[in-house]
Amino acid sequence: MVSRVESAAATRRALLDAAADLLDSGGPGAVTLREVGARAGVTRGAPYRHFPDKDSLLTAVAAEALDRLADQAQDVRTDPQAPPADKLRRALSALMTIGRRQPHLYRLMFASPAGDPAAIHAATQAGDRAQDEFLAIVGDLVGAQHTSRYAALLLTSVHGITDMEVSGHLSADKWHITAEELVSTLVSMIDRQTRSG
Repeated sequence: MVSRVESAAATRRALLDAAADLLDSGGPGAVTLREVGARAGVTRGAPYRHFPDKDSLLTAVAAEALDRLADQAQDVRTDPQAPPADKLRRALSALMTIGRRQPHLYRLMFASPAGDPAAIHAATQAGDRAQDEFLAIVGDLVGAQHTSRYAALLLTSVHGITDMEVSGHLSADKWHITAEELVSTLVSMIDRQTRSG
């Protein structure tokens, strides 16, 4: 027999999965609590018992994505076989993969969280955790005193690279370089700079 708590958790999971699917296929405009409920196969009022509004639901979807990204970054960071520069390339590649495969989710992950305080708190915690993992990876390469500067440079650069690639402005015909090669060049430049400094 399924308990009330288990049933509520299953409903919440179905709603989050349905919202993520709608977001992927049509962007934030495609996500409505009514459509999410229909997709999840729950009663009309069920979404409102879990999420007070659409913003809270989308923020919960973003929080889960940020938690997954933090888990990936932690796995990369704790890999004993990989040198620091390779770890950094892998962490940046994981971020770019989300931007390529799920551009709506990617933008949502880096938007200011909205909705009810609990959703905002969860997303903020997940974002902080992902950022802390990324900063640790960068710090292992460049040292503590340079971490923030290089982390900001890397993130802004990778966001730009990902955006240009997704929008079709980073074509191999035009630039004769791939997104991965750009990231590798950037990491190598930073690695050389910190070694010579």
